[in-house]
Amino acid sequence: MVERVFITGCGVVSSLGLGREAFWSAAVAGRSGFSPVEGFDAAPLGRTVAAQVKGFNARDFLSARECTQAGRAASFAIAAARMAVDDAGLAARSLETPRASVIFGTTMGEADVIARLDHAWIDRGPEALSPRVLPKYAPHMAPMLVARHLKTRGRVLTLPAACAAGNYALGFGFDLLRSGAADVVIAGATEMLQDLQYAGFVRLGAVAPTRCQPFDRDRQGLIVGEGSAVFVLETERHALARGATRLAEIGGYGLACDGYHITRPHPEGSGNVHAMREAIRRSGVTPAEVDFINAHGTGTRANDEVEARVIETVFAGRKVPVTSVKSMIGHCMGASSALEALTCVETLQSELYPPTMHYENPDPLCPLDVVANTARRGPARIVLNNALAFGGYDAVLCLAQPDVLPPPSERGS
Repeated sequence: MVERVFITGCGVVSSLGLGREAFWSAAVAGRSGFSPVEGFDAAPLGRTVAAQVKGFNARDFLSARECTQAGRAASFAIAAARMAVDDAGLAARSLETPRASVIFGTTMGEADVIARLDHAWIDRGPEALSPRVLPKYAPHMAPMLVARHLKTRGRVLTLPAACAAGNYALGFGFDLLRSGAADVVIAGATEMLQDLQYAGFVRLGAVAPTRCQPFDRDRQGLIVGEGSAVFVLETERHALARGATRLAEIGGYGLACDGYHITRPHPEGSGNVHAMREAIRRSGVTPAEVDFINAHGTGTRANDEVEARVIETVFAGRKVPVTSVKSMIGHCMGASSALEALTCVETLQSELYPPTMHYENPDPLCPLDVVANTARRGPARIVLNNALAFGGYDAVLCLAQPDVLPPPSERGS
């Protein structure tokens, strides 16, 4: 029997705060997570603002041993996973089984570790490369350390799917549960801010001076961010058997690749159109039933115009409320769509759309119903989370309130 899949717990480390409550209260209030860059000197780049995690102490979540083994991104992941498991009310021993798996997305893993190793080699030679530091850089370290921290015994998978990695992780977790291969999946994504990554986006001309203004006529680019969001996914049978609170149902997802350009989306958004339609179809609903869209909304001209075109195409001109929380949390690369999936879960729970901040002059090329500067109440039974990434990676996730979607047997394959 193909089962429904539910999100039963969420954890988050972000520039807006730690934990669901802190994140959501700040997002609804339209609070900015932007601040001067710390950790490296950004002044020579001509851009000095980022969305950085503040007030995070790894020792609050990790053991002393884990702190020596985990880099910043992995520390975020472990902390968010710990919060998600606690939020779901899962007993620790219930995860010590091959039926519990871990799936994570990321873009660069622990890129700062690679940079430190490079500097050590250049300055002092290969003998300066510490065998304790070398393993930290690998992208698979975050999910492996999460699995070890939670003592899961099932599959562990890393998905380096650029800025769509969070949606990829949730989608693959959904498939794993629906296939009957697992009862519980810890799925999410993590990313940390690092000078090479920051400099790369500055050199691409994509970084705004002080703020991110998605879909605004005068937008100047994105703000680079960091953070992690993690979810407990369960089959309906497993969730009901333990009396879990079902926060949201994953209805389906769609994946596609533009195959067009390494950094720019296809002008017609062909991949994103397909992914959005697939997410809707596989959830057994129609575009007319979608209440809200959390947009990728980077604040760059190419992305915003193409995404607006896609939404207009898929919804045949129907004005669905659209928000980009990147206007507050920045572009967190691999963690972006995971943090935005959390936004969707909270929207479903509260029936409150968070605002797109700094939206002052509507762009006629982006004729959307943008939730501008102030949160808005509205129906939120079915929502979409949109992700368009470098390399043409497109991933769209459909989430719904529990007991709203048709049974899996009546949905698209």
